[in-house]
Amino acid sequence: MNLEQQLTSVRVQILGEEHVLKGRGSDEYIKNLAKLVDARVEEIQRNNPMLPRYQVAILVAINIANELEKLKAEHQELLALLEEAN
Repeated sequence: MNLEQQLTSVRVQILGEEHVLKGRGSDEYIKNLAKLVDARVEEIQRNNPMLPRYQVAILVAINIANELEKLKAEHQELLALLEEAN
């Protein structure tokens, strides 16, 4: 993603609520991110119907952060393997 891109505002739906997101990405990219978050929020809420929305949002954030950290570790391992191969 080019950091020089102009700031974009996009209307998205998450849990049936409309949100305006601003970012430096295409409308399609931002909408796809919102769809991913919406799907995760719906899944957590479906599995934990008594949780308040803010706790659902926190669980989604923790799950996504966990995935990110695992991917970072995998990335570092792959870089180390590439470095060893060279």
